Amino acid sequence: MESQVGDGGSVDLDGARLETITPQPLLTRDYETRPSLVYERLRQQHGPVAPVDLLGVPAWLVLGYRESLEVLQDDAGWPKGLERWRARSEGRVPADWPLGPSLEVNHVLIQGGPGYRPLRTAWDAALKPFQDPRHPQAKRLKTAVGAYADELISLVGQAGGTGWADLSAQFSRPLPLMVASHLLGFPGSQGDDALMDMWRVLDAGPDAEPALERLLAALAELAAGKREKPGEDFPSYLLAAHPELSLEQLARELFMLLGMTSDHVGILISNTVVEVISGEGGVRASLSAGMVRESMNRVVMRKPPLVNFVPRFAAEDTRLGNYTIRAGDPVWVSAAAAHADPLFAGHVESGTTVSTRAHLAWGAGPRQCPARELASTVAAVGVSRLFERFTHLDLALPVDQLPWRSSPFMRGLRSLPVRYELATMPEPPSSRAPAEEPAGTGLPGPAVRQRSSLWRCLTGLIGVGR
Repeated sequence: MESQVGDGGSVDLDGARLETITPQPLLTRDYETRPSLVYERLRQQHGPVAPVDLLGVPAWLVLGYRESLEVLQDDAGWPKGLERWRARSEGRVPADWPLGPSLEVNHVLIQGGPGYRPLRTAWDAALKPFQDPRHPQAKRLKTAVGAYADELISLVGQAGGTGWADLSAQFSRPLPLMVASHLLGFPGSQGDDALMDMWRVLDAGPDAEPALERLLAALAELAAGKREKPGEDFPSYLLAAHPELSLEQLARELFMLLGMTSDHVGILISNTVVEVISGEGGVRASLSAGMVRESMNRVVMRKPPLVNFVPRFAAEDTRLGNYTIRAGDPVWVSAAAAHADPLFAGHVESGTTVSTRAHLAWGAGPRQCPARELASTVAAVGVSRLFERFTHLDLALPVDQLPWRSSPFMRGLRSLPVRYELATMPEPPSSRAPAEEPAGTGLPGPAVRQRSSLWRCLTGLIGVGR
């Protein structure tokens, strides 16, 4: 294999070091609009593993399904932990690198070394009450998600029983925020500003670093409150399972939970709605048969919300694809590219009622996402409530004209414009009793909700003053 290298010569790259290659930038306009084309160009030029430039920093991108599984399932050969990154330890990663704020927070998703296993065990214990369907907390969570979804749909309905809405801004994005506040035990609606800062961090924009600082400060304050007065929430359960966690460490783990229950779930909801109402890939038939989870499974095969996983690092010089990956090189697995690998996609049957479970949307191996059942439940309940409450939903734009946003990690819709018709005119939230917390749900009531910065933003979207 030949390609251009740093000195302008053409040499065999099979044994070349990453730092001597001049890789193609990954995050281009083409990637923003049609990432699948970018993946295929890289695959044709390099095979299942390609050198890429991530905003000025070189890395290996894994495009092949088989190679992705090899990396994800071998935690010893491809460990996590930024301390393993050779270029970073040698000072070759810029201090102002835009992806730095997201990767420097050493939470369970990033962490390597001996501290990971007890932390992951604590995570599993803290999430179990919310993910085990037999547990009262899981039942309360499912009720809360349905109630939050109904609140948002009712708010949309304030513009009338028929009309136009942006389901991304008015439903898919705020719903996981509200659920995250429930999980974290934020008092009332105090977590809204912090949770919206989470979006800024995930989008890796110019305001990512100050947003991260504000977010971690808010989470540290919440963590201190939970240590002083535990409740029936994720922070309290995590502290009970791992009492040695400092407040700073707990804040980092709460940061991680927000990432899994905000942008990821919101994108999954929007993508599922698009697939259902556009009728692509047999998804509509699956939903009409009551198979919401099956519909979501098809969607994550076609459009996984998390397109690129956080980096792993070669423990030693290892052959992967057509290259030798040197010890300490960063390796980013692309779930989106792996799903499109002809060696994998060619064996996935289309048009069947039940689709493959071999997707990588939640990762694979021992570090598979610990909150995958939680995230799936939130998305499934949200999608179900939409199609129960609306008798008609239709895209207001052709599916190929919907605006997408791509970050180094996620890919989702900027907006989801639809024409809708509600099954019945909902009761306005303002006409209900202004209870601070409806009995049995743990939800902030309308009086609290109306004071929320998030709620004021949502009412502004439909032109209704509060």
